Amino acid sequence: MFLETISNRFRNLRFQQKLTALFALTMVVILVVNLYMFVIINDMAEKVEEVYTSNVSLNELSSGLDAVQAYMEEYLNTKSSDAMKDYYRSEQEYQKLMEGLHIQATDHMLWLTEKNIYSLSKTYLKLAAEVIQAKRGRNVEKYGELYEETHMLYEGIHTYIYSLNNAQFKDNSRNYQILIHALRYMEWISVGILLLVLLGNIGLIAASTRSVTQPLYKLAKAADEVASGNFEIDKLPVKSMDEVGIVTNTFNQMVENIRNYIEQFRLTMEREFQMQNHLKDAQLKYLQAQINRHFLFNTLNAGAQLAMMEEAERTGQFLENVAEFFRYNVRKNDKDATLREEIHLVDNYIYIINVRFSGEILFSKDVDESLLEVKVPRMILQPLVENAFHYGIRNIDWKGRIELSVYQKEEELCISIWDNGAGMEKERIAQVLLGHVTENKEKPESNGIGMKNVMERLRLYFHNQAKVEIFSEGKNQGTEVLLRIPYRQEEDPCIE
Repeated sequence: MFLETISNRFRNLRFQQKLTALFALTMVVILVVNLYMFVIINDMAEKVEEVYTSNVSLNELSSGLDAVQAYMEEYLNTKSSDAMKDYYRSEQEYQKLMEGLHIQATDHMLWLTEKNIYSLSKTYLKLAAEVIQAKRGRNVEKYGELYEETHMLYEGIHTYIYSLNNAQFKDNSRNYQILIHALRYMEWISVGILLLVLLGNIGLIAASTRSVTQPLYKLAKAADEVASGNFEIDKLPVKSMDEVGIVTNTFNQMVENIRNYIEQFRLTMEREFQMQNHLKDAQLKYLQAQINRHFLFNTLNAGAQLAMMEEAERTGQFLENVAEFFRYNVRKNDKDATLREEIHLVDNYIYIINVRFSGEILFSKDVDESLLEVKVPRMILQPLVENAFHYGIRNIDWKGRIELSVYQKEEELCISIWDNGAGMEKERIAQVLLGHVTENKEKPESNGIGMKNVMERLRLYFHNQAKVEIFSEGKNQGTEVLLRIPYRQEEDPCIE
């Protein structure tokens, strides 16, 4: 029962998950074997390392003892200060080596040997110091006796060091042989386990492959039927939820969707005929709109000509400006214009407004003539001038004035629209620049859409390099809108 449950769960796994499970099982087995080998080998290696370290320490101890003995004899023969310094230095180094030796005990016998070396070395260094002292005091008889005792201890310590070194070396050799046998044993175990894992994986992969190829063969046969135009085939059975099962289920759904699509296509074709009539009506209305636009321009031109014939020059000029203003606005196919064209449109707008409001607006320009051919997005100046009129000077009690300035500052083209009107609060300026404007119930037209539109088109046209700034000291202090456009004299700022 348990094995059957495991088999069903494995069969419903996706193919990637099956391979992952097999790979994980293989890796776990190999990991366990490697960990076992690592523990054994590491244990043996630590033992060998301990003995090796002790052998090195013993060799260093022997060399240190030789140095003490040699420098002591050199001083006895020469009585030089250099020999005295070398003796004391070698004595201190030997003391350190002794302390390191005394803590490295492996078994009882070796510990006793180390203890003997340590105690004899303490006695040796004490007698050596007395020999030096007797020599310095010129006590020939005493230092001669002490030297003989010191030399005997020196030979005895060397004998103990040699014995301990041999014992450690034998232990090292024994452990090395054990390690070699263990490694060979583990090699055979590893090879056997890997072979078993390999054979098991081959069997599982073969079974998994068979569970994939058989349903794929049935799926390919059904796909051939569909390709030949037969959509009335029976649904393929789905026995598992692996990739093959999912593909089979998707194929069944695809066939069903094709059937539904054919039916929907038939219904769509029936409706398309009806839609053709609606399309013709829409095209007719579009053409009619074009006719109406041109009819408006022709009518305005005819009115201007009639006014001129009747010697109504102001009326004729007004109609001409209105016609030119509207004609510029509907030129949507052109994405850019020159500053000359934009400023001319502003002139037309100011003329129309002054006619409407009996010349209440004082308008002035300060334009650098060398910048008139610079290309900018179409319809960026007139909306700003219109804002200055409607929201700045239209409802003030004093004479309104608007100033347009165009100049170059370093590598920027600056366009300034200034008015002496109602001004703006800092909070309102921030809202307009961020595009967070709300509708004014008292002035439905003052929702800032024109400014927002201008800023967005400048951003797109100049790839976020253009800047819009608004300056105002507050209520009734006027407003300045400043456009800063990237520009160098030798090239056009227009981004194609």
